[in-house]
Amino acid sequence: MDAETGSHLWADRFDKPVGDLFELQDEVTARIANALDAQLIEAEARRAERSLSPDALDLYFQGRHFLNQGRSSKYLALARRCFEQTLALDPRNIEALVGTATVELLAVGNFMVDDRAARLAKAEATLIDVLSMAPRHARAHGVLAVLHLFTRRAALAIRDCEQALELDRNLADAHAFLGFAKVFVGRGEESEAHFQHAFRLSQRDFNAYRWMHLLGVVKLILGADAEAVEWLRRSVDGNRNHPIAQFQLAAAGSHRFDGRSASRCARRVCIGSGLYDTSDERAGPES
Repeated sequence: MDAETGSHLWADRFDKPVGDLFELQDEVTARIANALDAQLIEAEARRAERSLSPDALDLYFQGRHFLNQGRSSKYLALARRCFEQTLALDPRNIEALVGTATVELLAVGNFMVDDRAARLAKAEATLIDVLSMAPRHARAHGVLAVLHLFTRRAALAIRDCEQALELDRNLADAHAFLGFAKVFVGRGEESEAHFQHAFRLSQRDFNAYRWMHLLGVVKLILGADAEAVEWLRRSVDGNRNHPIAQFQLAAAGSHRFDGRSASRCARRVCIGSGLYDTSDERAGPES
């Protein structure tokens, strides 16, 4: 409940066999914690929007809110601005530092910048600084794992995901990226179980569309094209503000179906993402 207004922020019910009572208790606790993390961020962001003089925490919540909307250039720019404003007020704010590193990685991972090496180096320096101040910050370890994946250090990514989960075993994002990393070290048969664990832990997570996207990429790497198309389609349906998933759906479609259908899909993505100039179109809609 919102203590100020009395309105509901979140409610749920659990219907499972009792079985191992302690295991059930852990799962219920994890699901509540993950659900509230998402819902409270949104509630705090809405409250902060009404504030005439937002403080560092208000700005941080707004940044997280924008990240939750999707991975388009628009939302990444808004999130970056909020995290930078937070750091202007509080230069050693751990959460905002992790936020800025996350934005850098997302810009690189979604192919939105040309200076990839410089962005990755900046993000890595920020995360090392964070972990020197807060070595038990689970989410920072998780974000560092993503950076290791982007720099082709999958074994280090696995190590950091596992460290993040030692600190917070309910960190669903770390479970998902652990599954993603394993396909790059020849353990792809283990990947889906990690993703499914993330889905069970955080069934209403704003990041679920990203996990579907990553699992689709894993299936594509493993040659399971039909499953890849299904997971990537679910990701696209889950959040349209994630252009790279739509491009990879087109790639999976070119394997699974005909190239013309995949080209149409890619063209629609380009138009929606602002990457395609319709004024330069000469050959018609099927080209």
